[in-house]
Amino acid sequence: MSTEKKPYTLSILVEDTPGVLSQVARLFSRKGYNIESICAGVTTQPGVTRISVVTIGDEKMITQLAMQLSKLLLVISVDVLTGEDSVQRELLLIKVNAPDKDSRDSIIQIVNVFRANIVDMARDTLTIAVLGTADKNNAILGLLEEFGILETARTGMVALERGRNNIHEQNKLKEEYNYGKTVL
Repeated sequence: MSTEKKPYTLSILVEDTPGVLSQVARLFSRKGYNIESICAGVTTQPGVTRISVVTIGDEKMITQLAMQLSKLLLVISVDVLTGEDSVQRELLLIKVNAPDKDSRDSIIQIVNVFRANIVDMARDTLTIAVLGTADKNNAILGLLEEFGILETARTGMVALERGRNNIHEQNKLKEEYNYGKTVL
């Protein structure tokens, strides 16, 4: 196992129950792991929520963390994703100063290069939506700093495995373990 620390995304399917997000976050806290980003949302399955958590660590630490997460009663399945084996995206909203026509034109050029969208325009500000990897989002932020960024909002990373593999396939491998959790 590699001891190199790098970002990992944990894709976690959980029962849609009040307090489940808190249980997942508490596990990270108890183990002393930092959450770089967290995002949760409903899935196409009724009563199931997907939580995407990005954390930095080595392979051994992440494997151990995934096993600990899978032991939580409300957790259905856990999948560890790296940048190479998954598609990962984050939504970033940026409100930037645009007091005159020249700055507005320059900002619009940057927005076009990054395939971003202007979602709101006021007399002296533009609000931009960017959907991309953390690197892409950080790059556009760097270019827009000279105009004066008023505020930002980030969703946190969401991810899916590439190809035909999916988190439900991982779940099938754990049926015997999950049966033990449900009869308790």
